[in-house]
Amino acid sequence: MSFVRKSTFLGFMKGFNILLVFLFGVFSCLAQQEAKNGSAEFYGDEFKITSLSSKDDVMKQFASMPVSDSLNLQFKTKVKEVCKVKGCWMIVELPQGEQAMVRFKDYGFFMPADILEKEVVLNGLAFVEEMSVDNQKHYAKDGGKTEDEIEKITAPKRTYSFEASGVLVPN
Repeated sequence: MSFVRKSTFLGFMKGFNILLVFLFGVFSCLAQQEAKNGSAEFYGDEFKITSLSSKDDVMKQFASMPVSDSLNLQFKTKVKEVCKVKGCWMIVELPQGEQAMVRFKDYGFFMPADILEKEVVLNGLAFVEEMSVDNQKHYAKDGGKTEDEIEKITAPKRTYSFEASGVLVPN
């Protein structure tokens, strides 16, 4: 092989190797980003988990909270129901068979319907409210309850509620 051909070939191989290293770096970054995104997804505002309360602690706080009070909380819980119309609310599990109604700050985001029975981390305000008969019937209808079930709602109800500014859902 002549000197010119050899140097051209070596130049080509050097460029090819640089291209391979570059592509390997790009694909590694993409794989890391996909792994990061694949582990969890935020709805609403992203947040750092700073003080995760246990469900038992949350239940104790709900049980002793007056109707007009609220408390900033982060807690992990299981989704029991999601609005079937557009995901504008969900019901989550609390200890002792209790549940909390979760709505989303400023109606600013919605939840996907396929998160039933998933563990989520909620960030926002816990409060207790007296839910009117009309609101109970509205949520029952959005939740897919039958007309017979809806007609049985006849009195206001003390409910545990949560206004989420952000929800973290593992994939």
